[in-house]
Amino acid sequence: MDNLRFIRETMERAGTFTAVSGWGEVVIGGTAVVAALVATRFGPAGWIATWLVEAGFAAAIAIAFMSAKASSAGVPLLSGPLRKLILSFSPPMLVGALLTAFFARAGLERLLPGCWMLLYGSGVVTAGTYSVPIVPVMGAAFMGLGAIALFAPASWATALLIAGFGGVHILFGTLIARRYGG
Repeated sequence: MDNLRFIRETMERAGTFTAVSGWGEVVIGGTAVVAALVATRFGPAGWIATWLVEAGFAAAIAIAFMSAKASSAGVPLLSGPLRKLILSFSPPMLVGALLTAFFARAGLERLLPGCWMLLYGSGVVTAGTYSVPIVPVMGAAFMGLGAIALFAPASWATALLIAGFGGVHILFGTLIARRYGG
């Protein structure tokens, strides 16, 4: 029994986390488009607040859809691969939070779209090593758009955020849902 437990735990630690929900990514993309359009109505503080609320919604949506997908597949959500995913994804998100506060305080809000997409993309790439192969590609797409946003005129910010947090999530979410089940 000890040997079987050891084998099961070893396989769980080495396994791929497959509860990433494509449909959850599509919903996140939709809420991001709405957030981008709403944020344009505010000054810098309201714009940042809108995106922070969206980040909270996106996290809740991701958790809800991953939980549902894991449950329907009969897979435990709180598995070794999920812990690895969280540990890989969290550092870039924490850095993003700190840089958001710093840039806002310094009046450098124009750098946030590029910073957010670069850090989110790097988190998706690193966490994606514990997921299906298309997930790191999605992260690379975010990083590409983030690099463009970092050097683009500020007037492009909304369009790039819609393309990234909206379009990339919708596109790759649809691909994940079709290829890897929901």
